[in-house]
Amino acid sequence: MKNERITRRSLVLLAILLSYVPLYAQDGGFSLKQAVDYAIKNNLNIKNAQLDAVSAEARIGEIRAAGLPQVSANFNLTDNLIIQRFFLPPGEFGGPSVPATAEPVAIEFGVRYLGTASATLNQLIFNGSYFIGLKAAATYRELAQKSTTSSRVQVAEAVTKAYYSAQVAEERAKLLDLNISRVDSLMRETKAMNASGFVELLDVNRLEVQINNLQTERQKVQNLIELSYALLKYQMGMPANEPIKLIDDINAVNIDSLKSSFSGAELNYSNRIEFSLLDTQEKLAGLDIRNVRAGYLPSVSLNASYGHNNGQSTFANLFSTRWFNNALVALNVNIPIFDGFTKKYQLDQRKIALDKIKNSQSLLKQSIDLETNQATINIKNAFATLETQQRNLQLAEEIVRVSKIKYKEGVGSNIEVINAESSLKEAQTNYFTALYDLMIAKVDLSRAKGELYTETGN
Repeated sequence: MKNERITRRSLVLLAILLSYVPLYAQDGGFSLKQAVDYAIKNNLNIKNAQLDAVSAEARIGEIRAAGLPQVSANFNLTDNLIIQRFFLPPGEFGGPSVPATAEPVAIEFGVRYLGTASATLNQLIFNGSYFIGLKAAATYRELAQKSTTSSRVQVAEAVTKAYYSAQVAEERAKLLDLNISRVDSLMRETKAMNASGFVELLDVNRLEVQINNLQTERQKVQNLIELSYALLKYQMGMPANEPIKLIDDINAVNIDSLKSSFSGAELNYSNRIEFSLLDTQEKLAGLDIRNVRAGYLPSVSLNASYGHNNGQSTFANLFSTRWFNNALVALNVNIPIFDGFTKKYQLDQRKIALDKIKNSQSLLKQSIDLETNQATINIKNAFATLETQQRNLQLAEEIVRVSKIKYKEGVGSNIEVINAESSLKEAQTNYFTALYDLMIAKVDLSRAKGELYTETGN
């Protein structure tokens, strides 16, 4: 059993030490799963939770140690610089010839130098609270492990959302670059037509304003990308100056497959780590009640000591003369009889604490139901919005294509092209906003159902 405890603690420590080793993707890029795995190993909140688990193991060992023999040794040298005197009645000490009015006799009581050496053994034989504590040890370990899992779920959620945010920002930047290139090409053609006298300079100026606006927005998106990456690195526990590349393609998301994956799934409260934590806290609360009740039981302990002592008037004689040994064995039985109703009121408090945990379980169930319903509605709305924005994007692209053809053939206006380009940019922005909202709704629904992250994968 002892070797098993040592091995378990060693494995936990080894896991923490290995967690300080950076986890990199082979090609320098990170998929979403790799980003989450990296965060699980490097996020400081998780490291602290893992250290709490190691501390819990030490606390369990401390509880067990109370039932093992407690051995101590003591060595003491005393120099009575001024020996205390005791006063005796003169008649009893000096005999009947001493008058009763004589001064009391002051005599030295003891010697100047004293030495003692002893060893003491204390052994707990029976204590109800101790045995309840042993039963609570496994539950305490379970609570620490679940707290670590809770931290991992929170980090996985934060990293996933930050990853999607960075992806969407990059896609917006790509589309803006494409729009700038397309409008710039159109402006060069318009300049050539203006030089030939086919269009007015006003048409050129309008396109230049359009490009300037696109470039300004492109810079804003670039700043958003940098901020998104900074947030992602922070959530992953990655150094801010370390480069990172995302290898997942948000456009590769299969909407139909995603929609089917969230239809008809049953809700299981036990999948939520918060609910599992409350279950463990309920067990601990029950053991706490048993611990107070165990206080009504007698406690039995054994004490044994063995030692030597000596006393002399000179320091040299203290070690050259014989030391006398002494020993004792004592059985201590403590029987509680009346404590002024202290344990009764303690039991009342513990029972109230247990009732509060049960109420928290019911409240959490209601909260999970609400979160799941909200997330389900949000993801349905997100699917509908995305389909609409996808259709709007296709229409906007077609309007731009037709407007350019009409403008080149002289049957359309420059303003019509610019308006079409503006509508396309707005449709693109709305599309990726809807896509981001869908991915966040997916994360929220997975989180509500307790399916976002598990110990076997994410």
